[in-house]
Amino acid sequence: MFENFFAGWEPVLMGAGIGLVFGFLLQKAAVTRYQTILGQFLFKDFTVLKVMLTAIVVGGIGIYAMRAMNPDMKMHIKNAALLGNVVGGLIFGVGMAILGYCPGTGTAALGDGSRHVIPGLLGMIVGAGVYAEVYPFIKDGLLKIGVITVDETSKVSLPQLTHLSPWWFLAALTVIAVVVFLIIERAERRSKAKPADSV
Repeated sequence: MFENFFAGWEPVLMGAGIGLVFGFLLQKAAVTRYQTILGQFLFKDFTVLKVMLTAIVVGGIGIYAMRAMNPDMKMHIKNAALLGNVVGGLIFGVGMAILGYCPGTGTAALGDGSRHVIPGLLGMIVGAGVYAEVYPFIKDGLLKIGVITVDETSKVSLPQLTHLSPWWFLAALTVIAVVVFLIIERAERRSKAKPADSV
């Protein structure tokens, strides 16, 4: 099981470097702070939405740009199990609402000095262990309900379903992100201007 865990220092150092940069960017974006996450759930601070949209657009463009340069690069697409995604999303959302962090921001928050996140991180580890134990029982039940298949495979993407280039979806996603950013910026300017107008 662990024979390739330390197969070489290069992947370890690369992972550590990427993790350090990722954590640094999360900290600079202030999404390692509980008040920022809470503000998103209360629709008062949209920093989390901005960071997530930016990450999705940049990540999507980056992945397909790398695939354009290296067509043999494999993508590890998850099964399109709709019920499993809905149930998993609900568990994730409830956990994030209760703790105030997701796994990434929670780990970065610990590095930022937030000790109150420790019980949540321990809960994530326990939850991962519980999922590993129940996986054999749900893989042929819950995870088979609502599965979308194309060419007898359940690992499909929107370009496969629609037979369109992925760049059309990335372009549409970029436009949506820009529009959302403009709406958020306008709303934030209005909310900041209200106290000044009322004086």
